[in-house]
Amino acid sequence: MDDPSSQLGYAHTRLVRHSAESAEAVPDLDAEGARIVILSGDRILLSENTALLTPAEAARAGVLGLTLFLGRVDGAPVFAAAVPAEVAGTDDVAPSFPSNDLRSLASEGRIAPHELGLLATAKSLLSWHARNGFCAQCGSATTLAAGGYRRECAACGTHHFPRTDPVVIMLITHGEACLLGRSPRFNTGMYSCLAGFLEPGETIEDAVRRETFEEVGLTIGAVRYHASQPWPFPASLMIGCVAEARDAAIVIDPVELADARWFSRTEVEAMMAGRHPEGLTTPPPMAIANLLMRAFGEGRA
Repeated sequence: MDDPSSQLGYAHTRLVRHSAESAEAVPDLDAEGARIVILSGDRILLSENTALLTPAEAARAGVLGLTLFLGRVDGAPVFAAAVPAEVAGTDDVAPSFPSNDLRSLASEGRIAPHELGLLATAKSLLSWHARNGFCAQCGSATTLAAGGYRRECAACGTHHFPRTDPVVIMLITHGEACLLGRSPRFNTGMYSCLAGFLEPGETIEDAVRRETFEEVGLTIGAVRYHASQPWPFPASLMIGCVAEARDAAIVIDPVELADARWFSRTEVEAMMAGRHPEGLTTPPPMAIANLLMRAFGEGRA
């Protein structure tokens, strides 16, 4: 059976990662077949329909800042680099795409799906390095190591490794209905699954139960894992679950939610097809919330 996560944005990649444990020497930027993905602020520099730039194309972006060795794609070395934010969208580097932020690339299918997973890795790693220039143990400056999969402190010898923040996202069911909510930040009319960060010492199941009770006052029984999705904003992993509510009485936390309500399978299918009578919508197909909602509408959750 196909992995449901493979249908999602940022989840598919052909990257063979370098990793902090690899004994492979980090190649040079001018190695045969080398490609570079370049981030400028929150935007991706593109050439035609790819984010995998040649060294010559990358040179047109100016002086590269922090540069990481991600690993290899089809045997060729791939790097990630940062350039100043004002470079984004320049005609010389990205003539074809006036909008090239990572969310747009995933939603609009402008590049190959396997490049999205590569870009998720690049963005998450570059963001981590930007926030971790000093040792959390002693406060001294750290240096890049293992091609970018580690930072080292010469003062106290501590090694620091990139971190991913786990987030539970849950489709809550009660009988033949599912609960969806609206964040105050959502576009008008859009409903989605509830979500929240795991806390230290917490299981996935308990995080689902706690977040659901905090946001809508529902007590949760069984929790089932469904799929996961890397979410590089800046470096999270969305853990998709289906959870069964023991009752249906909703008590909304107004700080977290503008609204929450129960929807039938027919309503969910109408929302996803863009024909809900109230004009209600769902997150785009590249998002794991859409995958969970689609499974419910089709009777698979």
